[in-house]
Amino acid sequence: MDDLLELLLENSTRLIMQCESSYERYFTKTIDYNQKMVGLVGARGVGKTTAILQHLQALHLPFEKKLYISADMIEISDLSLFEIARLFELYGGEVLAIDEIHKSKNFEIELKNIYDRLKLRVIFSGSSALKLEHSKADLSRRAIITHVQGLSYREFLELKLGKELPSYSLEELLSNHTHIATSLLNEFKPLAHFNTYLKEGYYPFYFEDNKRYLDRLESTINVVIEVDLPSIFAMKYENVVNLKKLVKLLCFSEPYTINISELSKKVGIQRDRLYLYIDYLSRGSIFLALRAKSRGDGLFSKPAKLYLHNPNLYYAYCKDAKKGTVREAFFVNTLSQGHQVNYSKIGDFLVDDHCLFEIGGKNKTFKQIKDEKNSYVVADDIELGFGDKIPLWLFGFLY
Repeated sequence: MDDLLELLLENSTRLIMQCESSYERYFTKTIDYNQKMVGLVGARGVGKTTAILQHLQALHLPFEKKLYISADMIEISDLSLFEIARLFELYGGEVLAIDEIHKSKNFEIELKNIYDRLKLRVIFSGSSALKLEHSKADLSRRAIITHVQGLSYREFLELKLGKELPSYSLEELLSNHTHIATSLLNEFKPLAHFNTYLKEGYYPFYFEDNKRYLDRLESTINVVIEVDLPSIFAMKYENVVNLKKLVKLLCFSEPYTINISELSKKVGIQRDRLYLYIDYLSRGSIFLALRAKSRGDGLFSKPAKLYLHNPNLYYAYCKDAKKGTVREAFFVNTLSQGHQVNYSKIGDFLVDDHCLFEIGGKNKTFKQIKDEKNSYVVADDIELGFGDKIPLWLFGFLY
């Protein structure tokens, strides 16, 4: 085991030293790494590993006191995480980072034992599909969990242009969007980059090799469906095939209004299992399932509309990405960070129970929502808005 720890420390030191990214994502400013156990959960490819290695690199500790491992490393495939952690602490270790935690069998119990029996500070990352609050060890009471989104349009521009740009709350955008947009126009041309972001800008690996971005994205999502979700939900191979059928089906929608009976026939699975698959893909950050909420009536028991999780997925999976669907997917994805978004029969979306939004192109009017309070048109292909008509791109500055 001593030789194994030496090997792990050598590998960890190499990875920490090779981490060259200096850009700090939005969520890194909110994490308290002094807590005993911190978890980062989110879609594969959104930058969790980079954030962990950045933190370890910045820690003023000798390399032998900080250890990075990935739970899918072949060197530790037959070992318990607790035993590795115990050995690391025995030799003076202080900070243990465990990547891809969902690849480890019984990781909930392992983390619970590390938390309860050792003095190490632990950082772990895992799939957005992890059900920590319902797990055997109830990690939600022990770990401080941060849910990680992909790049916002603001972050994409910061990386692309080398500029530092501010973020704004939804309340600030709604009340002061013309002034905000005017100030940002002095820094960049928003429409010059927005379509690139919608197509290729959500995952940070765009900046590693943008020419192969969509191919890499499709491969990344296939790993989620074929490896990550089955490892978490103990699925059979035929179920994986059905998940892929569901994803492809969304390519032919503008967007997909759910009819469970019709969907069940098209995919060839029973209704109750269909609900389960939609939940799996939503947890895995491949779907965004919206529930309907009519004012005063409460939530319906089933999702009302389905979107692919972010606009980039439409370009990776669909031969002909529909512009209207891509716009809506962008809006829902970016508002879902910190806000409750529901499908609405009046307008397109009800946000936080009181703001109604209609999404469209630059000529979109208030016709469908003209008699509704707190209603807004969100329009693509405009730099500046006026009154209650707001540019779509500006919502990319919410985080």
